[in-house]
Amino acid sequence: MLKFNEEQQVKDIQGALELRPEVENIVDEIYDRGFDNIFYLGIGGTYASAMQAVTYINGKSNLPVYVQHAAEYYTTGNKRLTKESLVIISSVTGTTEEVVHATKMVKEVGATILGFIDTKDSLLSKICDYVISYPNPGTEQLKFFMVADRLMYKQGEFTDYTEYYKELDEHLAVGLVEAEKEADEFGRIFAEKHRHDAMHYFIGAGNQWGAVYSYAMCYWEEQSWLRSKSIHSAEFLHGTLEVIDETTPVTLFIGEDEQRPLSERVAKLLPRICGDSTFIDTKDYKVKGISEKYRGRILTVLLMHAVTQRIDAHVEKLNCHPLDIRRYYRQFEY
Repeated sequence: MLKFNEEQQVKDIQGALELRPEVENIVDEIYDRGFDNIFYLGIGGTYASAMQAVTYINGKSNLPVYVQHAAEYYTTGNKRLTKESLVIISSVTGTTEEVVHATKMVKEVGATILGFIDTKDSLLSKICDYVISYPNPGTEQLKFFMVADRLMYKQGEFTDYTEYYKELDEHLAVGLVEAEKEADEFGRIFAEKHRHDAMHYFIGAGNQWGAVYSYAMCYWEEQSWLRSKSIHSAEFLHGTLEVIDETTPVTLFIGEDEQRPLSERVAKLLPRICGDSTFIDTKDYKVKGISEKYRGRILTVLLMHAVTQRIDAHVEKLNCHPLDIRRYYRQFEY
C-alpha cells in the first residue's frame, strides 16, 4: 500500500492514547479549580478539529464550550473569554501566525491555556500554561477528544469513561489500520475517477462536518491543488442544491453521531439529481472490540480520516504531485 506503515501508525495512535494520564492530571486540576467557559481555538485544520470537539461535547454535555477562530479572535475579540476561561489549542510547529497572535491576546486576558504543541520550546509552547508534546501526525482529534471526555467525566456526564478507554486502548490502533487496508481499493478507484475534477463538493454533518471542512480545504485545495467546496448537510438544501446536476462530483461523509439523519436525508436525495455522487459511511467499517454504543464518539472521526488518507495517497501518486509542496503558504509574507 502507498504511504502506509502499519507498525508506525499503530505506534502513533497507541502513543497518543498513552498521553491520557497526563491529560487527566491537567484537566482534573483545571476542573477542580473552576472555569466559566471552554474554548477550542484554532485556524485551518486545527479549527476543523476544534469544530469536531465542540460538536461532540454539545451533543453529550451541558459544559459551556465554544469553538473560536484564531483570526476572528484577534480582530473581534470575545467577551465570553475571560480570565476564568479554559482555552485549548493545537499546533505542529508552534509558530502558526494567527494562532500565536490570538494566544498572546488570550494570555493577556489571563485565561488558562492548554496546548498540544508538537514542537517543544516553540513560541506557542512558551505562551501556554500547560503543554503536552507528541509530534506524531493524525492524532490531533484524539487529543482534543481526550480533553473533552475527561471534562465530561469530571462533570458526571460520562460514567462509563473507564470502560470506554479500556476498549480504545486495546482495539483502536489496530482497528484503524485494518479499516485503512479495507479502504485502499476504494481510495484508488476514487482517486482515478476524481483526480482531475474541475470542482468537487464535499458534504457532511455532526462531527463529520469538521472532517468535510478540513478535507476540502486542507487536503484537496492546499495539498493537492484541486478545487473543492465544503457544505454542511443541513445547508445543502438551502442553496448548493441548485448547482448540482447529473455531472457534478459530490461526496457525502456520513457519520454515526446525533446529526447522522441530516446526512441520510442528503443521501436519499442525491441519486435523484446527481449521477456522480459518492457516499463514505463510517458504518461500513467495522472495528473489533469497540462497542456499538461508543462508535459515535472519536472512532468515526478517525475512521473517516483513515479512508480519506487512502484517497490522498493515490491522488498524490497519480497526479505526480507531492502533498508537502506549497505554492504560496509560508513562501512569502502576506
